[in-house]
Amino acid sequence: MNSMGHAQLDRMAAEPGLVAAVDQHAAALRDTISLDRETLGDYLLGFADELRHLGWTPGGEHDVAAVRLTAICWLARELGLLADESPA
Repeated sequence: MNSMGHAQLDRMAAEPGLVAAVDQHAAALRDTISLDRETLGDYLLGFADELRHLGWTPGGEHDVAAVRLTAICWLARELGLLADESPA
């Protein structure tokens, strides 16, 4: 959330295209994994490890990896899975 989640979530308020892309990724996650804190956290760790292995670095705000990370952050916030934030 700190490195890119908050900024991306803020951008969603002004960018309908980003909202649509995040919604598609969130739907794919809903269809594949349980959306509890542990499972979503494990998914995030695995996804981040794979991105590191591939040498991905944040930069393209609308690249697939950035949108997937944004969807994970959005789901965590919406589901109230963050310790310091309540559901929106």
